[in-house]
Amino acid sequence: MSLKSKEENKVALDVAAWMFNIVSSVGIIIVNKALMASYGFTFATTLTGLHFVATTMMTLILKRHGYIQSSTLPVSDLVKFVLFANFSIVGMNVSLMWNSVGFYQIAKLSMIPVSCFLEVMLDRVQYSRDTKLSILVVLLGVAICTVTDMSVNTKGFVAALIAVWSTSLQQYYVHFLQRKHSIGSFNLLGHTAPPQAASLLLVGPFMDYWLTNKRVDAYHYTFSSVMFVGLSCAIAIGTNLSQFICIGRFTAVTFQVLGHMKTILVLTLGFLFFGKEGLNLHVVVGMMIAILGMMWYGHASSQPGGKERVSTPSPPNNKLEDEVPLVNPNELDEKV
Repeated sequence: MSLKSKEENKVALDVAAWMFNIVSSVGIIIVNKALMASYGFTFATTLTGLHFVATTMMTLILKRHGYIQSSTLPVSDLVKFVLFANFSIVGMNVSLMWNSVGFYQIAKLSMIPVSCFLEVMLDRVQYSRDTKLSILVVLLGVAICTVTDMSVNTKGFVAALIAVWSTSLQQYYVHFLQRKHSIGSFNLLGHTAPPQAASLLLVGPFMDYWLTNKRVDAYHYTFSSVMFVGLSCAIAIGTNLSQFICIGRFTAVTFQVLGHMKTILVLTLGFLFFGKEGLNLHVVVGMMIAILGMMWYGHASSQPGGKERVSTPSPPNNKLEDEVPLVNPNELDEKV
């Protein structure tokens, strides 16, 4: 296969991965909103545990049919990942409950600079001036669209801090573990989904009772609500898988920057399906700024020197770089 054909194939797979993530992410937001608003199923942490049960079942089926090959993941790495991921889920739920919507959105936006910091410190990544400016433009545009009030309290600030750092670390580890252990997205998800499912189902009911003062076992289950829970779990399989694929193919920072396209899309769909009372000039301007920033980021980061890892000699005891082959996770995903 020629170099041009390989490049075209990579671009096509990149676009497909992003579309897969956007469609599944927006879909699960709509279904979960209907489940919680229309059916009163407000047990977010338990629901996430069920999502990972469904994802675990999917990975077992894929493994049975040979789409997931045998691989190993050290227990220490697995435990760290599950802790970061679970703190992310619980932290985001608590942050949303304790903070205003405006501060919650600011906290989500701050994941981009935190992810940049992790890449600079841990992977020695350097960003060009244009790449940095494009990220600031995205942040500005999304902030104009989504941020309203900015009230904050101490416990809400602590919850947001935990949520931001744990989410950024979890997303960084998705890319890092695939590179470190030479495994693809399906394989990594096969390792991490079962312990996440078990831990979230164990903690979820207690966490949800603390947050909502309602018991999941006392909920009045109907055929319709169970069907929506099942639909949410089915879409979550795609959401979880597409996240691992996207971060594996790109990085956590790129995933965060382009991921705000989902925010724009959710706002647009809300205006189309639920009325245009929230559509005003500053929201439209914010959307346009954010989209331009994302386009600029895509161009700037793909240019030579736009975003690259600095090649410096590693000390003899640095096992991360000396003992770990820096494989291309794109090749792993293409083989799955």
